[in-house]
Amino acid sequence: MWNERYSKPGYAYGTEANDFLKQQYQQIPAGGRVLCLAEGEGRNAVFLAEQGFEVTAIDLSDVGLAKAMKLASERGVEISTEVADLADYTFGEDKWDGIVSIWAHTPTAVRQRIHAQIIPALKSNGVFILEAYTEQQLSMEGVGGPPAAQKQRFNSLANLRNELSELEEVVGVEKQRTISEGEAHQGLSAVVQFVGKKK
Repeated sequence: MWNERYSKPGYAYGTEANDFLKQQYQQIPAGGRVLCLAEGEGRNAVFLAEQGFEVTAIDLSDVGLAKAMKLASERGVEISTEVADLADYTFGEDKWDGIVSIWAHTPTAVRQRIHAQIIPALKSNGVFILEAYTEQQLSMEGVGGPPAAQKQRFNSLANLRNELSELEEVVGVEKQRTISEGEAHQGLSAVVQFVGKKK
């Protein structure tokens, strides 16, 4: 599915970084190592590299990551990429100053596996930044997020607080906001935004 989506001309979600990430990236220790989950065509990873971070982007799609490398080259920055499935990817320990999850919608068991790795994988004062659609998105006019048949892939603030309780919550909110990211994410949407710091 993702290779097919990313094989089309242009960038499915545009080339500009996610708005919430732009607002919050300075929470990550300057110049640190950042892991971008389900990074697709690389817009967030490239943005972070432009801010001086050492960025690794992982995604299931080799086609998406090839476009990420192209975008990085065009912008004059370097990123590392790795084709990987979050269902079995190992984050490492005490390795990352930041972990970024923008629209990384996974089944419940995979989400819980990811969240269980966040705290050990972050360095001291490391930061986790997430934006995801909530189930309320199914009744919104905006385009984006998992289909109704995959409800378990939506996220919620309750899930995040439960599964990441050891992080110091800096931002935690469910809200409606207008999104404009390429053709694939448009319009008034229902999201959860979260920033947590390793104490």
